[in-house]
Amino acid sequence: MTIEEYKSEVERNRNHMLNTARSYLKDGDEAEDVVQDVLLKLWQLLDSLRLPMGPLALVLVKNRCIDRLRRRQPIVSMPENVAESEPTWDERYEKVMQIIDELPTMQQTIMRLRHMEDMEMSAIAALTGSKEAAVRKVLSRARQAVRLKFLKQQQ
Repeated sequence: MTIEEYKSEVERNRNHMLNTARSYLKDGDEAEDVVQDVLLKLWQLLDSLRLPMGPLALVLVKNRCIDRLRRRQPIVSMPENVAESEPTWDERYEKVMQIIDELPTMQQTIMRLRHMEDMEMSAIAALTGSKEAAVRKVLSRARQAVRLKFLKQQQ
């Protein structure tokens, strides 16, 4: 692609690229930054670009916007008296450990091996003399039981 072709493609597609970025990011300045980044990337690929450039440019804009959205930190509103309303991490941990202690023996064992000893499923299967699929099923049921009991206690 020549420089003149690139310039005409940019003029033709820039507004559409900008509108696409704005629809994802809801911020004009950030959308402008994304479009500029994409145009720079396309400029660097000038020798290998083919006409029309628009579809490729839009895909790059969408991907760059998604990358930026993934990097954003979620905004969480906290109540004023959070210290009084929420149990501490230690209290929650203790509750979960008590729930695990109440599980059937096989579920307890697999849960501890997987999450506390950080063992792989295949190693747990070999250690317990079970198949890997059976270990996965027991672990899934154990997690579900812990989750349900924990949520029931929170209410």
